Amino acid sequence: MAGNAVDAYSMLYVLPVALAATAFGQRGGVSAGLLAVALIVIWVLARDVTLGPTGWGARMVPIVLLGVLLGRATDRARQAETERRGHELAALLHREAIEINDSLIQGMTAAKWSLESGQTDACLQTLTATVGEAQQLVSGLIRRANMGGSSEPPGLTTRGGTEPPDK
Repeated sequence: MAGNAVDAYSMLYVLPVALAATAFGQRGGVSAGLLAVALIVIWVLARDVTLGPTGWGARMVPIVLLGVLLGRATDRARQAETERRGHELAALLHREAIEINDSLIQGMTAAKWSLESGQTDACLQTLTATVGEAQQLVSGLIRRANMGGSSEPPGLTTRGGTEPPDK
């Protein structure tokens, strides 16, 4: 018995293959494509369908190719998004470094000039303001890092496993 238009329902396997490739990347797309091929083979054997090389190719190649190509495209899109986020984080860190430089280094330089010129009161005021600014900047960075109040990355301990004393 030869396949007919009614038997073309096997081409509906492209939808689950596309969904698997989109959800799980190339591995998921290839796996779903191979599963679809296996189901087509089972259909051919169960219905006693005779397919020539063109019939097999027309059913197998598009499904597997869809899984491979769409899965690879999904993987690349995810990798690009990860790289974009990394670049975004690097740009944020760069902006914060510039802010720290502008605020702290310039404040300490001004305090040094005041001290060198014998203006100790101005030096003390500048240093006090700079230390206050440093505390605000660092506290803000720690809060934005959302590490639950800890100043260490998860898994690291401070000074032999003890927490630093509160000031």
